[in-house]
Amino acid sequence: MRNRQRGSHLGLLLLASQLFQVGLDNIPPVTLAVLGLNVYLYLFPAAPLNRACVSVQQAYWYEDWRRLLLSPVHHVDDWHLYFNMVSFLWKGIRLERQLGGAWFVYLLSVFSLLTGLVYLGLEAVLTELTQDQSYSMACAVGFSGVLFALKVLSNHYHPGGVTYVMGLPVSNRYASWAELVLIHITSPGTSFIGHLSGILVGLLYTSGPLKAIMKKCAGAVTSNGYNSRPSTYFNSSGFSGYSGTHGGYQEYHQYAPDHTTNPTETYTGGLTEEEQIQAAIRNSLNDRGQSNPRGAPPPYGFHLSEEARAEDIRQRRLRRFDN
Repeated sequence: MRNRQRGSHLGLLLLASQLFQVGLDNIPPVTLAVLGLNVYLYLFPAAPLNRACVSVQQAYWYEDWRRLLLSPVHHVDDWHLYFNMVSFLWKGIRLERQLGGAWFVYLLSVFSLLTGLVYLGLEAVLTELTQDQSYSMACAVGFSGVLFALKVLSNHYHPGGVTYVMGLPVSNRYASWAELVLIHITSPGTSFIGHLSGILVGLLYTSGPLKAIMKKCAGAVTSNGYNSRPSTYFNSSGFSGYSGTHGGYQEYHQYAPDHTTNPTETYTGGLTEEEQIQAAIRNSLNDRGQSNPRGAPPPYGFHLSEEARAEDIRQRRLRRFDN
């Protein structure tokens, strides 16, 4: 989130380049749709920023509650959009494949709404404690509050890894808190309370009652009340490998020292999800005329003929049996 300027469209061009490098076919549908919605509303906003941002004054005092829906999907400028959407790209690919599309869109909807409500609550409390009305008037906009909630969720599903924040190794358990502080220091225009709200919503889901409440409310959304995907999607023990600039800092995930073999590696060539994505990027570039690295295993989701896939699996099983 940012407290409410527009610039060039360089950020949009870089975002488009990033998407095509990954390959649109490698991006799950909900993630791609949310990316498209944010880009569309940046180019054709549903309301001016001063009517889309959320604050205690505008939402609560003036009862303009529609801002809770508008604020997460509007951005201050193209760089704000770029950094948020690149971060969401990697988190979305990972979490949507793990949770399934139906639950992921439900999760995003709840997180978007709750992040705004928690933001309003925190700003109201600060106003009451300090008697400073500026907290109630601070108007925030952007998707980064939701991203912090997704960050907490991703780290919960893949514990034990290490995140490098500005070159310093930080346990995944505390990575969100470290990034919260560093973003506020390096980018003073960002909304500290907005990002904190996202972390709290993520913790409500992973450590609080939110997930149970959502499962009860979901009822018939999915066949088992939680996820319609095969159970193997919940067995992934790799770590998100997003690496990119994020408001002046970089993050990178690596394996935990005690990482164990995953049963799904038979079907993924032993690659982590990030390595699979990177392999897909390389194959996408190869399709445009560049040389193919010899011996590289096919990435998950990369299209092979049925015969080639069956032969590949057979050979892997034979090698495992011999070992």
